[in-house]
Amino acid sequence: MNNKELYRDTANGKISGVCAGLANYLGAEVWLIRILVISAALLGGSFLVLLAYVAMTLMLEKQPENYVEAIKNQQEHKLKSKPWQQGQSPVALLDTLEKDFDKLENKLRSMEAYVTSDTFKVNREFNKL
Repeated sequence: MNNKELYRDTANGKISGVCAGLANYLGAEVWLIRILVISAALLGGSFLVLLAYVAMTLMLEKQPENYVEAIKNQQEHKLKSKPWQQGQSPVALLDTLEKDFDKLENKLRSMEAYVTSDTFKVNREFNKL
């Protein structure tokens, strides 16, 4: 997943594929990116949004064939698609999500343990000097 690159997705794009390419790069839904771009344009940044869109249209290359499939194959799970569409049972998807949340919880616990420890207090005092 580290080898993602930003391309214009002309196959799924409405105008030039910039929003679809951003959605592929960020792993988000295309409609959400489009709403964010339109909202930014309507809320006062229309010139900047238009300038950025045109610049990205000119600078970004078209997406190679099979790029999206290669990226999707590297992902462990896909929250944006329904489990029956991706061939994974709901139980398996929930197990994967539970493992991810357990990892996050363990990281959070270790951070909390460090922040509440005397070592953190000593390091903070040294940094204040």
